[in-house]
Amino acid sequence: MTSVLLLDVPENRPIVAVAADSNTVTVERVGPYFKVCAPGEIVIDRRATNARHAVWYSSIAGLLSAKITQWDKDALRLESR
Repeated sequence: MTSVLLLDVPENRPIVAVAADSNTVTVERVGPYFKVCAPGEIVIDRRATNARHAVWYSSIAGLLSAKITQWDKDALRLESR
């Protein structure tokens, strides 16, 4: 299971919303965080989130059984570790 934590702040909510649009992704609240999970990889298109680069590159609060394989101006790709 690939899981990542994002702090629940207004700037990160569009990122979580785009991730949640995937059929395989689930989102739950864990304290002050969103926990985004999927049985396989998680891919989030930055342009779909309308996130500025500063928000985009500071959105991840923690990785749970995941590794980042892409995190650039185009997308965030996480795979199970």
